[in-house]
Amino acid sequence: MNTVQQIGRGLLDVVFPPVCVQCEALVEGSGYRHLCAKCAPLLHLVHAPHCSTCGHPFYGEMQGERMCPHCQGLAPAFREGRTAVLLKGPARALVHTLKYHRGLHVLGDMVAIIAQNESLVSWLRDAVLVPVPLHSRRERERGYNQSRLIAESVARLAGGTTRVEDLLIRDVDTVSQTHHDKKTRQANLKNAFALAQGVTINTAQHTILIDDVFTTGSTLNSCARTLRRAGCLNLDVFTFGHG
Repeated sequence: MNTVQQIGRGLLDVVFPPVCVQCEALVEGSGYRHLCAKCAPLLHLVHAPHCSTCGHPFYGEMQGERMCPHCQGLAPAFREGRTAVLLKGPARALVHTLKYHRGLHVLGDMVAIIAQNESLVSWLRDAVLVPVPLHSRRERERGYNQSRLIAESVARLAGGTTRVEDLLIRDVDTVSQTHHDKKTRQANLKNAFALAQGVTINTAQHTILIDDVFTTGSTLNSCARTLRRAGCLNLDVFTFGHG
């Protein structure tokens, strides 16, 4: 951010002081723009050791790669999954503000959370980031795809040759997955995704699927199967939150 932008933001904050998306208190001295000093420490940042499939943290000493109970029966079509934060309290508020309330202003705080994990940022660097697509109807209604916005923000953070490519489209306008169990989600998502027209897959390129949240992994796995059938072998997934 340049000096003019910093001055403009400072003046805007004087007129319209930012409030916490979790508790609506004024935000001061937290290190974030939309989480207050009381709520920011409630973030559950994820560091190793964690599940090699979904990124959910393990507590205590672990040896080797392990799959957590969340991923039992998933049979992942991708190699590794990572996540930045558990989807509790303030992290959930950030995602809901972005996803359901057109709160694009919280992307800066989401990036700041990701940036605190240097090994995660290094892992993301120089990869092709593939956002999980929305169906065209839903994207028109929302006005944007939150997964693509996260992918673009992550690409800027990671730097290097990191870039975003829309390799997938969502052919089937599935119902919301929010309240369904894993089995129902998997059935709903069967053949829901397809390779975008004219796409060429570089089998040697590190490719990372990007989504806002890992819940059961059904959506990400459906996308991963489509990419793998097209020859994408060096394939991982990243979500901002887990829960």
